[in-house]
Amino acid sequence: MEAITSVMPEIQEEPQAPTLINGSQALMRALVAEGVETIFGYPGGAIMPVYDALYDFQDQINHILVRHEQGAAHAAEGYARVTGRAGVCLVTSGPGATNLVTGIADALIDSTPMVCIVGQVGKKLLGTDAFQEADVMGVTMPITKWNYQITSADEVPDVLAKAFYIAQSGRPGPVLIDITKSAQLELMTRPFAYERCQNIISYRPRLVPKRDQVEAAARLINEAKRPYALVGHGVQIAKAEDELRLFVEKTGIPVATTLLGQSTIPTNHPLYVGWLGMHGNYGPNVLTDEADVIIAIGMRFDDRVTGDASKYIRQAKVIHIEIDPSEIDKIIRADAPVVGDAKEVLKALLPLVHPNDHTVWRNEFRKYDAIEHESITVPELTSTEGKIRMAEVIDLVSKKTKGEAILVTDVGQHQMMASRYYQFRRPNSLVTSGGMGTMGFALPAAFGAKVGAPDREVVAIIGDGCFQMTLQELGTIVQNKQPVKAIILNNNFLGMVRQWQQLFHERRYSFVELQNPDFITIAKGFGMAGHTCDQRDNLSASLDQMLAHDGPYLLEVIVEKEENVFPMVPAGASVSQIRLK
Repeated sequence: MEAITSVMPEIQEEPQAPTLINGSQALMRALVAEGVETIFGYPGGAIMPVYDALYDFQDQINHILVRHEQGAAHAAEGYARVTGRAGVCLVTSGPGATNLVTGIADALIDSTPMVCIVGQVGKKLLGTDAFQEADVMGVTMPITKWNYQITSADEVPDVLAKAFYIAQSGRPGPVLIDITKSAQLELMTRPFAYERCQNIISYRPRLVPKRDQVEAAARLINEAKRPYALVGHGVQIAKAEDELRLFVEKTGIPVATTLLGQSTIPTNHPLYVGWLGMHGNYGPNVLTDEADVIIAIGMRFDDRVTGDASKYIRQAKVIHIEIDPSEIDKIIRADAPVVGDAKEVLKALLPLVHPNDHTVWRNEFRKYDAIEHESITVPELTSTEGKIRMAEVIDLVSKKTKGEAILVTDVGQHQMMASRYYQFRRPNSLVTSGGMGTMGFALPAAFGAKVGAPDREVVAIIGDGCFQMTLQELGTIVQNKQPVKAIILNNNFLGMVRQWQQLFHERRYSFVELQNPDFITIAKGFGMAGHTCDQRDNLSASLDQMLAHDGPYLLEVIVEKEENVFPMVPAGASVSQIRLK
């Protein structure tokens, strides 16, 4: 009897639907895909779904809990300035978002890349004055390169990619993404996919300059008898320090920097003549009015550099190398504008400029250096009477760190003294608030800089007034065990305002004297080591103790109460009217 076999039909499995994720999970995946390693943030109700998603990404993203949202913004700035990558902030809606505003404005004017992600009330509650709702889009539109409100989870990948591209390309700056709570919670309608943004049709910054613009600039440079290069922060943003050095060494052109341009070229380079501005060096300011060709590279002719712009470099032909075309002719008319990335422009210029030697012209700067040295530097560094001078502290810090630390400064007299006396030897070594002049910047920015550059010594120089604006970030520093070294130069005054009241308001000291707390006790309350130095004989040992300490340290130095910063260009004066006393 034949065996009876039956063939069972093959069972076809139903294809599984792809797993969909919500907007918060999509946000985390987008940050990882973008290469984000660190976030500075503070949680709250409207951003809580994102923080819940972040819980599962702690092995890929280091979230640093600050003590105030302003601290998150400044820490992100410090991180961005030393890495060149966008600093990332993550905060809640309403006051969480508005507390970022100062840092966002600071980042915009100083061309610092930053992506701020803020929570928002649910889509249905928009415009109802719901709890912790604020019109963050309206508030931040004037102070961001771009802002956008996400109301659907499907928008997350593309919007995040666009945000990072805009923040980091062209002239860098801050971008803000406002994400509704409903978008954080709802599921995407399609599988998550992320592709980094490479270009945007409506936003195309020029990197490579036009050939005719470069050739026009080269002709002026080759014909110049007294050429002078003014270098701003844009050279460091473009990572064009090597190209700048090759350019000035080939042409023999003296070079000065803006405040933010400091450390672009070592201070001991034979072609470096100092820095420009209201409290800059004597020669670089005065001789601006005697150059026949000015080569402005990656700088925007800020009023602190020009003084009275109507009297500024009227005698010289101006070459303005700038990636942001809106800066061309905005303050100073350019005879030869060159729009492009500083690195690309200098590369294009190098083969077109002639080898030259402007020794006689450069020696003019040295004459003014000698006058400034005798009138200001020697008295400030050799004082033996009274309290410690700020200049003495910075000079010793510079020597003990060999000019290789990242110096993070707050805003005021101490900021100017730090720029005068720290001898920078490595590029990208000054982090300060330039255009906005934000008090309270240094402590959180120093922490962010240390996170971004863990292998470098980071020293913060802070005034006693500035310190009290963000001192709560001592808690962030200690909790994260970052060995930031902070120095308070304590004169019990809002020093720069007091100087102006002394010089221009007949010593009518109106609300500038401070009754300060015990800073060291406060630091120790946070678990941070520190001590006070009030004797000149102990200063060197105090700095050694701070620098040698294994961990964060706060050194308070009691300095002269009514010390002034010179040279100084009075408000409304021309740069040639700079004062030595």
